[in-house]
Amino acid sequence: MAELSHPALRAFTDRLWNDEVVPTLVEYIRIPNKSPSFEPDWAKLGHMDKAADLFVAWAEKKLPALNATLSVERLPGRTPLIFIDVPGSARAGDTVLLYGHLDKQPEMTGWSEGKGPWLPVIEGDKLYGRGGADDGYAMFGALGALLALKEQNAPHARAVIVIEASEESGSPDLPFYIEALSERIGDVSLVVCLDSGCGDYERLWLTTSLRGMIGGALRVDVLEEGVHSGDASGVVPSSFRILRQLLARLENVETGEVIAPELNAPIPAERVAQAKAAALALGDQVYAKFPFVGGMRPAASDLAELVLNRTWRPALSVTGLAGAPAPRDAGNVLRPFTEAKLSMRVPPTVDGKAASARMKEILEADPPYGAKVTYEAEKEGSGWNAPKTAPWLEAALEDASHAAFGKPMAMMGEGGSIPFMGMLGEKFPEAQFVITGVLGPHSNAHGPNEFLHIPTGKRVTEVVARVLAAHAAR
Repeated sequence: MAELSHPALRAFTDRLWNDEVVPTLVEYIRIPNKSPSFEPDWAKLGHMDKAADLFVAWAEKKLPALNATLSVERLPGRTPLIFIDVPGSARAGDTVLLYGHLDKQPEMTGWSEGKGPWLPVIEGDKLYGRGGADDGYAMFGALGALLALKEQNAPHARAVIVIEASEESGSPDLPFYIEALSERIGDVSLVVCLDSGCGDYERLWLTTSLRGMIGGALRVDVLEEGVHSGDASGVVPSSFRILRQLLARLENVETGEVIAPELNAPIPAERVAQAKAAALALGDQVYAKFPFVGGMRPAASDLAELVLNRTWRPALSVTGLAGAPAPRDAGNVLRPFTEAKLSMRVPPTVDGKAASARMKEILEADPPYGAKVTYEAEKEGSGWNAPKTAPWLEAALEDASHAAFGKPMAMMGEGGSIPFMGMLGEKFPEAQFVITGVLGPHSNAHGPNEFLHIPTGKRVTEVVARVLAAHAAR
């Protein structure tokens, strides 16, 4: 492996981020390019194209140094995809795929005064605003790493950078692009995804698994119209009580344990060991990163069990409710229906499609009191469990973590989903995977006050450069 000068790598990365990446991300945050699931008129509004144009304009200035080419792919009726092809200087026929996305989650309420989703604010090391960390920085991190290697004349394999625009909607467009671009992508031996989280900002975190997600809308109807609660209560069963009964078929209300066997899976011993190591590294930050109200405790006291709860065990959340007025507007009325939006995170190795079908069966079978119970499932997503890390890659990641962060790396699953990972695992079964990111404590992706921790973005760029150099020399 060509020996990289880390002082030179750091100086280059810091200069690139300070002078170019951060200013461009500031402009990107101003663009309200919400993912298609949240903005059906995305094509007409033009925000997605504006964001893509911003990325392309920056990237095109860097392409000559890498002898690279760029195209914006546009399949009919689908969001655009940026495709960058960087020729390699090692191992002909070997390709690294680097992934990111540029679409965003919607606004969400609760932003602090002076901050907002489309209002970039830099405070200290943090860049606030929607999308900077999830996942606007990814293209800059990927190209920045390749540019850093070029500056030191360090060899790397051919690299293709794919920046999609539908990830926050579940990546419905990406499989079509991967298929359409299959010949241009070639044989991939390493996948680098920069759309994940980090347990803290002090070391490199490698994501080893992702939970899947299933869910939908559960509705309970008991009446054609609302009636006086004094007249009907005790005679007409409450739709909310029936909803509670149905949810109790899925989870233990006292513990939150999901009791349906089909929604559970064994946890591999290797992942248990990694969870214990991650808990040791994080300490109370396993739970303290969340904004608990005063006096509130986490779901368990054992830190490793909390890590496993978040990464390998199923969990149910009710993310929306309908059929009830705001409390201040509520009269003495027994409501005709209650509807709940359900989000069920499932273990990485559970088949999302089968789990979704089973969840519908459980909820709709034998409705209490003969109530009208309907469950409309949404698109299901399976999780992902990383293949065993090759010795060369584990050594490279450990070396990169020490060089960039000054500490050993840590491995941990993520509780959320990256929908396309399973697809890429099937598409490139021989590939190694490096899944990492900058979404650490309090970065609050998808919520208010989302921020990018700029130093971590820089350090991740260094890590990618070192891993690409090690990949070329393996």
